[in-house]
Amino acid sequence: MSVVRTNAAAAMLGVSPNTLRSWERRFGYPRPRRTQGGHRQFDLAEIEALRQAFQETHNISSAISIARQRGAGPASPERLADAFARFDEQQADRLLEESLAVRSVERTIEEVLLVAVDRCAADHRPPGRSPELGFAWRYATGWLAANQRVAPPAHRADAVMLFDATAPLDVDALRVQALELALRRSGVRTLTLSADLDHERISRALRALRPTALVLAGRGAPLERLGQLVYAARRHAAGVEVLDYCGALPDTGASTVPKLGTSPLAARDLVLERLARREPANLDDAFAALLQAR
Repeated sequence: MSVVRTNAAAAMLGVSPNTLRSWERRFGYPRPRRTQGGHRQFDLAEIEALRQAFQETHNISSAISIARQRGAGPASPERLADAFARFDEQQADRLLEESLAVRSVERTIEEVLLVAVDRCAADHRPPGRSPELGFAWRYATGWLAANQRVAPPAHRADAVMLFDATAPLDVDALRVQALELALRRSGVRTLTLSADLDHERISRALRALRPTALVLAGRGAPLERLGQLVYAARRHAAGVEVLDYCGALPDTGASTVPKLGTSPLAARDLVLERLARREPANLDDAFAALLQAR
């Protein structure tokens, strides 16, 4: 993302820095980010869109309205975060459709949607009491679910079960949804279950899916619970490989369970690569070492 400081943005618009700051206070646009030192940084695409609209209208209120609708170039996470901050569902829909015209579904999720929700989480604290984040999170959840419903049917023999240990309003919960969607769009059968489930009651799901890989996702489950889920899975799918996504397992150095990181696209690629290898990890040793390290 290209950014400019306040003085440069004001010069592009032909106004003083004080005028630019007054627009920010009055209209909430253009909406800057702040550096660790507290300096404003404006999205260059937003400033350019506002400059063009201001030249056309010579009225700042009209120019801001046009710039918000029009934007500049491909949809950006900054513009989507602004729509979330204004609780503007229609604008969020337009921006994601605009992104899909130049990006794949997967790249739209990773480069626009998740980044915008992350920005809302950073800008509106505390997260649990932020209506802006609540709106953004629920919008993103619905958008991901809608795309999952229209994903093509699975055509691969492999299956992946995800145990979700995230919480509401946790951006990692969206990353779990995004990984499941990316795997489904790659032709892999998937099933996501809560990590809070009683490990004795998941046998029907395991028999139905027969997973090749098990993804432990999110930081919200104790190690003992994850271990119980893994052993339950191995009773029904011998050799199932366990993978760590979004920091499910503590980083003690004792675990041999492969880590997928937090990027849905990178995680999908790593899962597909490991499925192709079919090299099951020694899970008994891995979890024994983790339990001893606590």
